[in-house]
Order: sequence, then C-alpha cells, then structure tokens
Amino acid sequence: MSEKLKTIKELADELGTNKTRISRIINKNSIPTQKIKNKIVLEDNSVSLIRHYFKNETQQQNETQQQNETQQQNETQQQYKTQQQNETQQQYETQQQYKTQQQNETVSILRTELDKAHSHIEKLSNLLDQQQRLALQDKKLLEEYKAEINDLKALKMPSQDTKEEQANSQPQEELETLKEQIRALNDKIKGQEQLNNQVSKKWYQFWK
Repeated sequence: MSEKLKTIKELADELGTNKTRISRIINKNSIPTQKIKNKIVLEDNSVSLIRHYFKNETQQQNETQQQNETQQQNETQQQYKTQQQNETQQQYETQQQYKTQQQNETVSILRTELDKAHSHIEKLSNLLDQQQRLALQDKKLLEEYKAEINDLKALKMPSQDTKEEQANSQPQEELETLKEQIRALNDKIKGQEQLNNQVSKKWYQFWK
C-alpha cells in the first residue's frame, strides 16, 4: 500500500480503535475514500480529517464520561449527605423522645413523692391536733382532780379551834371514806401523768 494511502484497518490500528468506529466517522462526516482492488483506502487529507474527528469525538466522550462521573460522584455525595442528615435527624428525635420520656418519668416520681409528702403532712397534722386535744383534756382532768383533792383536804383539815370537836363528832367511817377517795384521786393523777408521759414519748419518737 502506498505511503499516502491507508486502509481503514491500518488507521484503526494506529488510532487504537476498531474499523467500525472509523467507518462511522467516515459516513457521519462524509469523508472521501477510494477503492483500490476491492479495498477502501484513504488519502492523507481523509486520514487527517478522520484523525481530527476521532480526536474531537474521543475528547467529547472523555468529557462526557468525566461529566457523568462527576455527576455520579455529586449524586453519591448528595445521597450520602442526605443519609447522614436523616440519620442525624433520627438520632436527634430519638434523643428528644428519650429526654421527654425521662422527664415524664421524673415528673411522675416527683408527683408521687409530693402526694406522699402531702399525705404524711396531713397525718402529722391530725396527730398534732389529737395531741393538742388530749393535752387539753388531760389538763382539764388534772385541774378537776386537783380541785377535788383541795376540796377533800379542806374537809379533812378543819381549823385548829374546832379540830377536837370535829374529831369527836365525825364518825370514823367517814374519815376512812375520805382517805380512800384521796388515795383514789392520787392514783388517777399518777396514772394520767404516766399516760401523758407515754403519749409525749410516742410523739417525740414519731417526729424524731
């Protein structure tokens, strides 16, 4: 083959492609060819044109491929960012739900403790009220007992001028009765004082 002429295969081998692509470039751009001995050959001008179109086409393909790769990378990055945002949002919502749950549980516990405290205060108030009423009753009883004792003492201890006269005139049985009443009242006073002491101890231990 002449140096100025190249077959499609020779040019394809030179450009590192196949005959089909070279034929497509020729047909697409209407590049002139010759036919010698049933072979299609290309002159230098045609070869130069094919090289030019091949170079441009290859460059466009590379640019398109780069654009596609860049777009794919951007889409992948965007998908990754979106996924990260979704995961972050989900984590935030989960944390918020957990915090809300913890706060609700804390509020519930505090309300329970507050109800217990109110109930305890109410019981203490009732006990204090009962203690005050008992103290007033005890005081009243003690005063009554002391008044009775004073009355009995007044009956038992007459004036010095009439002591011998009353002793002679008062029956021995009445004296014994008065003595028994005095002892009974003293026992009541001691019993009431012991009861007061026990109640005071219980109240002290309760508040302690």
